[in-house]
Amino acid sequence: MGITTKLSGDGSELYLAIDGRFDFSLHQEFRGAYESKDQVVTSYVIDMKATTYLDSSALGMLLLLRDFAGGDHASIQIVHCNQDVKKILSISNFEQLFDIH
Repeated sequence: MGITTKLSGDGSELYLAIDGRFDFSLHQEFRGAYESKDQVVTSYVIDMKATTYLDSSALGMLLLLRDFAGGDHASIQIVHCNQDVKKILSISNFEQLFDIH
């Protein structure tokens, strides 16, 4: 459980896979995953295929990533959400802030 990261060959895209519960216990790990990169990352992919749960702190962490990545100009995709996760994101109107697949 936790977060797996992978940087594209040219360093422009950061892939983050979240395994298990996405809650406050992952705050430091999630933040460290995107803040510690030396390259200039211009797009992010958050893979929630293995995410079983997310809470309000996870929503807050996604918003912090969005701010870090450039706010309204950020390129962030959230992919492979199960129905429960997609419903939480939808109720929170996150489809207006993120590209959700």
